[in-house]
Amino acid sequence: MDFDKYQKDAALYDRFTETEGMMAPGMLEKVLGLTGEAGEVADKVKKVIRDKNGELSEEDREGIAKELGDVLWYIAGISRYLGLPMSEVAKKNIAKLDSRMKRGKIGGEGDNR
Repeated sequence: MDFDKYQKDAALYDRFTETEGMMAPGMLEKVLGLTGEAGEVADKVKKVIRDKNGELSEEDREGIAKELGDVLWYIAGISRYLGLPMSEVAKKNIAKLDSRMKRGKIGGEGDNR
């Protein structure tokens, strides 16, 4: 699916009507939701490692995929509240990673490496 189409479709499920600004209630809800859903992804992975010795079942894979979808929904919303098309966010991320790879800085720490 195209990122911008996903972002447009995902907006249909946003319960907030004010869609611009850092202090918009919907923006704050999206940021908090993103952290919660990312934690749910981590928790499911943790349980596979802890309880199943890292053996991933199809049920586990499906559960993690659902949580990743929730993460994606919140990213789409945050991007929309900031006036950023998801395609632009994705494109800039790949350009950043490509630059780091070419400079031998793909590992390590810091935003500006």
